[in-house]
Amino acid sequence: MPRPIIARIDQSALLHNYSVAKNIGKRTRLWAVVKANAYGHGLMRVVDALRGRADGFALLDIEEAALLRESGIRQPILLLEGVFEWGEFRRAAELGLTVTIHCFEQLRFFADITLPVRIPIYVKFNTGMNRLGFRIEDLPRLQQEIEKIDSISSVTLMTHFADADGEGGLGEQLELFKRMAESWKTGRTSISLANSAALLRFPQTRRGWARPGIMLYGSSPFARRSAARLDLRPAMNFSSELLAVQRIEKGERVGYGGIYTAAKPMRIGIVACGYADGYPRHAPGDNERGTPILVCGKRTRTIGRVSMDMIACDVTDIPEAGPGSPVVLWGEGMPAEEVAAAAGTITYELFCALAPRVPVAEIPLSSTPV
Repeated sequence: MPRPIIARIDQSALLHNYSVAKNIGKRTRLWAVVKANAYGHGLMRVVDALRGRADGFALLDIEEAALLRESGIRQPILLLEGVFEWGEFRRAAELGLTVTIHCFEQLRFFADITLPVRIPIYVKFNTGMNRLGFRIEDLPRLQQEIEKIDSISSVTLMTHFADADGEGGLGEQLELFKRMAESWKTGRTSISLANSAALLRFPQTRRGWARPGIMLYGSSPFARRSAARLDLRPAMNFSSELLAVQRIEKGERVGYGGIYTAAKPMRIGIVACGYADGYPRHAPGDNERGTPILVCGKRTRTIGRVSMDMIACDVTDIPEAGPGSPVVLWGEGMPAEEVAAAAGTITYELFCALAPRVPVAEIPLSSTPV
């Protein structure tokens, strides 16, 4: 009998969440961001859910883009970080990809190669994130060099907001982007501004192409607004079962390092899941704090330190809990945002950390309209 842990990926939830983004964006076109193995959900599972529905797909790896084309995807595909060597421009042209340009080195690759067809490019502006992109003082040289390249079919100006989900907002970055875009004189251009947080929060960014990521997977990008309030459904349901139930007395300690001490007689459930499955080892389980978990459909908390293959949780007030009882680590009934907040991380990391040893199953698209 296999170990009971499993992650189920709900394709109907993915399609629903895309529809939420589309309804918010109105006439904005959407890149469905499927980088990092579709945020841990499985690249082709997500692409198949949005096949023929998403306006386009955005990712990092040209080999993944090739896989999408081989599977019959005809929608636009954007390489978010562009190419990493000059030869990839030719491959991008053959695959019909849109390529991001974020530095002069990439432009030199582009200028040194003759392509079989012209390709669309995204020019990334650095408006304050300070990772990738051209600064405002680069624009005169940048435009001069782009004008020399015959293999460009269209230009889209893009930026990435550093704090669209936080207190800082996007005022300074958006103002700088406007200044940079207004100074752009090289042909007609489109723009791409919004990530999930900006799309949900700032109507002025709902223009051109948006790039929703985390919201497609049913998680809120905001600390104080739940996914449910945003009408988002969890796409990953990570579950397991209890292996055993232990009875301990007052004063007994639990797990490695004994960081939890029982204040009274207790029943503790042992869950078939640990950090080797992708559950965060740093999730708290001491006497002051625990991490929320669902056992038999009832909320409780983890206790003790997360180990490689097991987690302990308090089932004292869940008398029906026993070996084989169902456990939801995150997903339906246990929002991933709550688990991430308790563990001092974000849902992006939870999803991407799902370990290869965890079996994954699809909940296919239902026949019910989304």
